[in-house]
Amino acid sequence: MELIIEYLKAVLLGLVEGVTEWLPVSSTGHLILIEEFVTLNVSKAFWDMFLVVIQLGAILAVCVLYFTRLNPFSFKKTTDERKDTWLTWGKIIVGIIPAALVGIPLDDFMEEHLSNWQVVAVALIVYGVIFIVIERWRKKKFSSTGNSRGSHFAGSQVPAEIDPDPGIKTMHELSLGKAFGIGCFQVLSLVPGTSRSGSTIIGGLLLGTSRTLAAEYSFFMAIPVMFGASALRLVKYLLAGNGFTAFELGILATGMIVAFITSILTIRLLLRYIKTNDFQPFGVYRIILGIVVIIYFGFIAA
Repeated sequence: MELIIEYLKAVLLGLVEGVTEWLPVSSTGHLILIEEFVTLNVSKAFWDMFLVVIQLGAILAVCVLYFTRLNPFSFKKTTDERKDTWLTWGKIIVGIIPAALVGIPLDDFMEEHLSNWQVVAVALIVYGVIFIVIERWRKKKFSSTGNSRGSHFAGSQVPAEIDPDPGIKTMHELSLGKAFGIGCFQVLSLVPGTSRSGSTIIGGLLLGTSRTLAAEYSFFMAIPVMFGASALRLVKYLLAGNGFTAFELGILATGMIVAFITSILTIRLLLRYIKTNDFQPFGVYRIILGIVVIIYFGFIAA
């Protein structure tokens, strides 16, 4: 019975990872609350490694969903299409350079000094407000500049339909400079509670991309970032002299599989949602979650 409970915990953690990794709501903010109520019966070393390596399941979902689009070796693509795919990978690499330069040397420092509920709560609330402000600014900006779809007949204007997701819409249109700029915003995600997807989406919106492209580019940048972070944590775990029992391997595999399945569903639903809706509800949710974190850790658990 105890073994079943541990596997159910791994399922729950996989669900949380698969949902919160792709929504701009901070997976750290959710995990810091869940850890108060749900912890695996494992060593601290394995637990810390598990919370990072479980991301491999989530990132594999992106690889599967976008395999054709991101595969530069596909024989089904024309020469120009393969060239565009290589350019996309070039923009992905350019985008992760800032986070790599800052994140790798500061990884241990950030974990030691900023991994606390106070920082997470502030980041949740601050970036929640930023999402709301940016979306309202974009709505005013694009409505005033006439970003709409319509036509003219015989000199009279037919009422135009406002584009629900305005901005740069394709990776082909995204310049290397803007890709690097969005990557600079990803550096903000080193602060726990910011959200990696949240910081890159904010960067994309501010630099003029559509919500869909901002989200997709965030997914693409996550491939090398999350593979790198998971590999780094796994190497540290093994170099410290740790190994895996059959139980631990089973728990890790369960969490990753659930994160993979949940991620596929979450990504599809998110892309469908943002085609006609903005990110303000996520901003409101972040603010509420930040307040919950403050109330719980500041008053209830104190």
